[in-house]
Amino acid sequence: MNMNLKKRTIWMLVMTLFVTSVVQAQKLPSKKEVMDKMVLTNAYFMNKWPDTGKSIVTNKERPSNIWTRAVYYEGLMALYAVNPDKAYYDYAVSWGNAHKWGLRDGVATRNADNQCCGQTYIDLYEIDPQPERIKDIQASIDLMLISDKTDDWDWIDALQMAMPVFAKLYKITGDERYAERMYEMYFDTKEKQGLFNPKDNLWWRDKDFLPPYKEPNGEDCYWSRGNGWVVAALVRVLDIIPADAPHRDEYLQTYLKMIKALVPLQRPDGFWNASLHDPTNFGGKETTGTALFVYGMAWGVNNGYLKASRYKPIIAKAWNAMAKEAVHPDGFLGYVQGTGKEPKDGQPVTYNSKPDFEDYGLGCFLLAGSEVYKMAK
Repeated sequence: MNMNLKKRTIWMLVMTLFVTSVVQAQKLPSKKEVMDKMVLTNAYFMNKWPDTGKSIVTNKERPSNIWTRAVYYEGLMALYAVNPDKAYYDYAVSWGNAHKWGLRDGVATRNADNQCCGQTYIDLYEIDPQPERIKDIQASIDLMLISDKTDDWDWIDALQMAMPVFAKLYKITGDERYAERMYEMYFDTKEKQGLFNPKDNLWWRDKDFLPPYKEPNGEDCYWSRGNGWVVAALVRVLDIIPADAPHRDEYLQTYLKMIKALVPLQRPDGFWNASLHDPTNFGGKETTGTALFVYGMAWGVNNGYLKASRYKPIIAKAWNAMAKEAVHPDGFLGYVQGTGKEPKDGQPVTYNSKPDFEDYGLGCFLLAGSEVYKMAK
């Protein structure tokens, strides 16, 4: 056994024993407490952004139908599903109307980031089936169906941005071409591009992090939020497609392997580090990866795929950490890593640090909260 492997084995054993012993004392808050945190953080954002069509200005100006805002609306729709406040629905519809239900770069785009907004467009179409709501997103995906190209998703974030769009179109049309192309592109990312490591059951963010790339401690680089995006992608697809859908078992088995791999990597304080296998590389509390893992685990318990006795304490520990340590009294969400692709990006990540985009972090938190709410008494 080489020294790095020996060190990792010892570290994983220590972390597993520590997490197992500590999480026993953790309990889920009440439904009201969970909802209060979601309502508070969402109100902060809606009050800050009353104009849903207003462009986002950071290092440059971008339209507000980009992926960061689209992830927020995923969270908002999850909140609306457990708290059907008309103000939430109206806010989402206003966003769609502001962009004429269009995509950044138009229907010809193949970029998953540009298609992410389609998740909410389709959700709103299912509530009120106005054809214009899905016209552009369906046209964009249909253009991809007539092409043989399957290697577009060359970064793992893309799985969360686009897979649920294909799944939703499959659900509302019954056309299996959407399901098959979704699988072909997922398989390309996982197997042909080799971004999934079956040894650790985690994903490299993109080809830049494939071996021989190493973290400072000699480990592979598994970025927390990147793996969180994959967990969310699998959960959202599994939640959409029917029980007899093609390739469902592949998605489920990969999801279960990832969740099992994530458990011993949880920090003693309940969060996960930005770098999953190197806690010394910009280690510290990080909300987005943590929230996405909570979302995935809570969904698994709620749907009978994970044992409640095993996972509820882990989920409670993580949710309580975010709720108590990341949520400010006014609803601002702390410990959110800014945009990027690896642990060093968007640093420093602190309670008071403001990421370049605030929206996607809240989206992740609301996704987590919506599933924790269903678990709570």
